[in-house]
Amino acid sequence: MMTGSGWGAIGRAILLATLAAGTLDIGAAILTNSQVPARVVLQSVAGGWLGAAAYQGGWSTAWLGLASHFAVMLGIAAVFVVAAALIPVLRRLWFPVGVAYGIAVWLAMAFVVVPLSASTLSPPDSLVAAMKPIVIHILFVGLPIAWIARRVLGASPGA
Repeated sequence: MMTGSGWGAIGRAILLATLAAGTLDIGAAILTNSQVPARVVLQSVAGGWLGAAAYQGGWSTAWLGLASHFAVMLGIAAVFVVAAALIPVLRRLWFPVGVAYGIAVWLAMAFVVVPLSASTLSPPDSLVAAMKPIVIHILFVGLPIAWIARRVLGASPGA
């Protein structure tokens, strides 16, 4: 049973998970791509809407990229938090579930969302090339979202 107050706790967990994972993930993207300005990293997110034109838009398209990033993260966090509210084992086994969720999010983004968008980015061409973004999604998306869901919604019985 959840220890929070129903929908209020779910909303709070979604908001906190969105802010935490969104900030950690975009921060990691900026830090691990330090050979380009942060603006360009953010523009690459806006490239999902605008394609190559995103890189010509200056800070306007960078801000669009940042807003888009947090909007996508809101959906990612909401899916997990609602599932964790309905399926207590996801809260009890938050660590392995968070690892799996980070991998699942990366797979969905790399092989479904980005290819279906106008982005000029391509999926990794090898497992070695995929390891850095997979680890980032585990550490900075899946695990924080799962941990926040457990902390805000409460551990399930038997935890």
